[in-house]
Amino acid sequence: MIREAQEIVELCTKGMLRFKGIDVPKQHDVSYLLIEYKDLFPGEIVKNLGRIAEISKYLRKEIEFALYGDIDFIPTEEYKREDAEKAMRDTEFVVEIAERLAKALK
Repeated sequence: MIREAQEIVELCTKGMLRFKGIDVPKQHDVSYLLIEYKDLFPGEIVKNLGRIAEISKYLRKEIEFALYGDIDFIPTEEYKREDAEKAMRDTEFVVEIAERLAKALK
């Protein structure tokens, strides 16, 4: 679930930037650009950018462990249901904000 959540959040954050004509780098976490260009976004979106950045950074950090594990980290043993539920909630939040931005730009 962590991998899927990270991919969705990455696509949403990149999409939000592209909506505003910003070319995005080939990186997993581009939330720093959302913060940098916050003046381009409507106020209701701006107030959520900090949380989006936190979510994106967290999932970016976890993606390598989720995909590959480590010598002392076996993903199927380390990640619990609560981790998946948190990832789902966080992803739903980011998707909702991205959808709001898309509707505001129509």
